[in-house]
Amino acid sequence: MPLDHYISQVHLKKFYSPVLDDQMYAIRKSDLKSFTPHSKDVCRINDGSTNSYLKEDRSIEEFLKEIEPKYNTALEKLVKDEIDNECIYTIAGFAAYVICCSPAGMRIKSGHLKSIVETEAAILERKGLLPSPPKTLGAENVVELLRTGVLGVEIDPKFPQAFGISSIRRQVAIFGNFKWDILINDLDHSSFFTSDFPIAVEETKDPRIVNRIVPLAPNLAIRIRPDLALDMGRADFSFANFGCRRKNVGYKETVEINRMVVHCAENTVFSRDGPAWVQKFVARNRHYRIEPNTCKLPRGNGFVLFFTERVAKVASPSEARSNDIS
Repeated sequence: MPLDHYISQVHLKKFYSPVLDDQMYAIRKSDLKSFTPHSKDVCRINDGSTNSYLKEDRSIEEFLKEIEPKYNTALEKLVKDEIDNECIYTIAGFAAYVICCSPAGMRIKSGHLKSIVETEAAILERKGLLPSPPKTLGAENVVELLRTGVLGVEIDPKFPQAFGISSIRRQVAIFGNFKWDILINDLDHSSFFTSDFPIAVEETKDPRIVNRIVPLAPNLAIRIRPDLALDMGRADFSFANFGCRRKNVGYKETVEINRMVVHCAENTVFSRDGPAWVQKFVARNRHYRIEPNTCKLPRGNGFVLFFTERVAKVASPSEARSNDIS
């Protein structure tokens, strides 16, 4: 049974500390436990890349062969402002892989599929195509059962992963045709963090759009800015719509980016540096994570669904216990 890394080791190695022996600093949001792992020891799952819904259940491995060997070179091109199509494909591919194959990515996409199932149930109910539930369940219809939690929808996380893998190159083309900000951090005392889901979301003035903040190394990150005018159905690997702007970030913006990285981490935050303030910073920002967000607009006899992600506060263990008592 293969032990698959859902965050590429080539990425994690960029965050090795110069004062440790091929290790980095790590902090878990759940219990604030600190440790110093090697890249091979974290962000891995048995058979994580195997998906039985696909004809070739290990097909994602062929895609990763196009991405991981070129990661370091792609970062050098970003820093030197020598960006070419191979560089764009590699970085977009790294982000697309994390989104479709990491536990956080599968959880988020499962939430979107759950919304689709519940919406379809409401439409079928309205059309009289669903039988009335047994009276012993205490509800008049299936929609009420779903609303009260008596009836639930469970999504196998491997199912959205299969969708993601089968369309991953199209996702690369989409990311590669958006506009990017190349964020350079030359601060020795405050480097970028990464995590077990290093694709932070940044809200914009348009509720339909979230930017993606992707830390690539302690001194380098990108902001991917979506373009709703882009033809999402057309996979343009010439990246004709790609554009970028470079920005040297200061301390204040670095702190804000790291705050988003911690908020969006599923559980573990990694850093090159390990001063005491890092653990305090994670402690202040740990009670958040990305949640799927569905906007449902009535249209005709059905609905139009818009899917995004939002950073939401989650209950701390003490708050959860308090809620249980009350």
